[in-house]
Amino acid sequence: MSSLLTNTSAMSALSALSMTQKSLAMTQGQISTGLRVGTASDNAAYWSIATTMRSDTGALGAVSDALNLGSSTLGVATAALNSTLTIMNKMKNDIITAQTPGTDKTQIETDIQALQSSLLSITSAASFNGVNLLNATAGNTNIVSSFSRGTDGTTSVGTISVVTSNTTLTSATAGSGILSASMAAVTIGGTATTLGTNSAGTTGTGTDQTTYNADSLLGFKLTATTTTNDLTVIQANIETAITNITKAGAVLGSTKTNIDNQSTFVSSLSDSITSGVGSLVDADMNLASTKLQALQTQQQLGIQSLSIANQNSQLILKLFQ
Repeated sequence: MSSLLTNTSAMSALSALSMTQKSLAMTQGQISTGLRVGTASDNAAYWSIATTMRSDTGALGAVSDALNLGSSTLGVATAALNSTLTIMNKMKNDIITAQTPGTDKTQIETDIQALQSSLLSITSAASFNGVNLLNATAGNTNIVSSFSRGTDGTTSVGTISVVTSNTTLTSATAGSGILSASMAAVTIGGTATTLGTNSAGTTGTGTDQTTYNADSLLGFKLTATTTTNDLTVIQANIETAITNITKAGAVLGSTKTNIDNQSTFVSSLSDSITSGVGSLVDADMNLASTKLQALQTQQQLGIQSLSIANQNSQLILKLFQ
């Protein structure tokens, strides 16, 4: 039946063309954004997962930056420790020389003061971003090392700790610091002997040798009356300090290795998450481009079909001719 008011063919053609236009718009959106799931309306579940994991990837980026910062801090401290060991060995040589009969101890003291000043300069300058592991206060230095999300959605941040009590060379805390603490007693001839404090002394707080206790490696002074026993005590404490500084270097070295390993893992984890998110929401560009060409062809055919259907109503006029 031919109807003037209802053109069923045109209605069908228009419906098919509308569906083609909708699919074409979706495919064009995928090609322009590169995303198969760009909004929650495309796929709510995948969009939610992708949004959460992208947030976690950003957090891992912050962790990676923190690890790089921590690695740099440890690198500065390690370089300073190596320089400290060099100076301590020179100081040990001076003390051994001072034990030689006829040696002018006051001349050696000039060199000792220069070495002590160098030690203070190194420890005070071994700072990166305001963190100095060689001149630290009580407590540990924590370096952010990980970010994780539990099955219940809760998140947590992990840290790598540097026990600064093992690395501190100079400290304002009385009795602490490998170099600033009072020298330990040494048994000489069956008698425990220690270097007597030759001045009132104060707890070291700066780069001035005179602010450190006179019975510490940073504050002691050689005079013409310094005894062989005193020199023996100083030498023994220098040896102990060198051993402890070496141990501190081992602590920093192992911690830096841990940080470098963790940094590699975080980078790999971030790449894996990014790849996983991509598999959920990224558009297959090969498929999308092929589908685009097919839909464009469908669109052209749909327009022609609708045009033919609209012409059917014009045929009714011929019935009245």
